[in-house]
Amino acid sequence: MHATLPALPQGIRHILRTGLELGDSDNRLSGLLNRAEGKLLANGMAVLIKLGFGFLTSEGLSDSKAEKAQTFFEENFVINDPNVEGGIRYYQGKILIRTRQPQDDMNVLIQFCPHPSHLYIQTPLGQRLNPNAIVATKALSETEADQIEYDPDKVDLIIRFKDTQAILSLAERPDADVVQLLLENLVQITGNFGHMFKFGAIGKSVQQILSD
Repeated sequence: MHATLPALPQGIRHILRTGLELGDSDNRLSGLLNRAEGKLLANGMAVLIKLGFGFLTSEGLSDSKAEKAQTFFEENFVINDPNVEGGIRYYQGKILIRTRQPQDDMNVLIQFCPHPSHLYIQTPLGQRLNPNAIVATKALSETEADQIEYDPDKVDLIIRFKDTQAILSLAERPDADVVQLLLENLVQITGNFGHMFKFGAIGKSVQQILSD
């Protein structure tokens, strides 16, 4: 368990930083990660997570970039299943990130492969991955998050940080793992634990592809 979980918070951090470095050249969003206001942080996280996954799954113009993007997508989101038409389905986990402080109003919903029919598009180079369809993110109000948190059709896993500072501190604690954060009471995880391990595996894969 300990070997799988460390990548979960680190994966979030790396995805956010990827979005900042590659999708925020004018630094409009970077300030959001250094401020404690929950709504600003939630909106910044939603944008940056989508940008980060968009970069990782963008096939670009080079064969090497296309191969890396396709490999990342297949290893993390393609599931072989002989019981479905075509023999494959896609990982469609729904992760809700919140804090334990209602006044923070910090809630982000992450949905992987929400519309499988949109995952590929036709381009002049042939069929390619659609980087905009890999993940959907949305900042929610406290009321919206409360309404869906315990609905298994809308949320599979809830990652609840102590407060906004616990999220922001991830940037300063690159080696902190989930077990350590749990022991320090900085994060709580509830829901379907199968998705916890899957999300951890995706986080580890993000780390690996960025370090290559």
